[in-house]
Amino acid sequence: MSEHASYLVVGRDAEVEIEVRRSRFLATVARVASEDEARGVVERLRKRHHDARHHCSAMVVGPPPVPVQRSSDDGEPAGTAGAPMLEVLRGAGLSDTVAVVTRWFGGTLLGAGGLVRAYGDAVRAALEVAGTRERRLLRELGLEVDHAEAGRVEGELRARGVDVLDARWGASVHLVLGVAPADEEATRAVLAEVTGGAGEPVVLGERWTG
Repeated sequence: MSEHASYLVVGRDAEVEIEVRRSRFLATVARVASEDEARGVVERLRKRHHDARHHCSAMVVGPPPVPVQRSSDDGEPAGTAGAPMLEVLRGAGLSDTVAVVTRWFGGTLLGAGGLVRAYGDAVRAALEVAGTRERRLLRELGLEVDHAEAGRVEGELRARGVDVLDARWGASVHLVLGVAPADEEATRAVLAEVTGGAGEPVVLGERWTG
């Protein structure tokens, strides 16, 4: 599989609260599809927990190699909240993920080092609960097959592990196959064998799944 043919997202949304010297840190992690959606999660939590002093956040959105990365200290000393939270997301290899840590001040100053540890630990705890899942880049190939051969060809392709996404019947049968980009050459060899060299697939496009 090519270098950027997959990436990790959170397995599910999760919330975990930790306490450090009487300050409460509520960490929320959620899967998001865009930067706007991530900002919406932050604002929703800001309204829900309006009595809290800080709502620090970090997000990584979009497929590799260049996802959008943002963080906010939301009033905490610069670099003590958003940056360590973002580092946890990056260290876990995650994208399409937003982390928000809502803090209720407990009356004791934690210092810069204490804040960095607390915000990072809160996000790590939430990620342990959320787990991860993989998104894969899928390349769709189109293949035209005669009616008389369609059933056999489709059956042989499935038996060899080729993912047949769709079969559309018209003047001929149009099969839509899904393959990882790194597997395309091997899949084309299988198609040539199964169709006796008559089937020449065309690339229909690519999309992320999972």
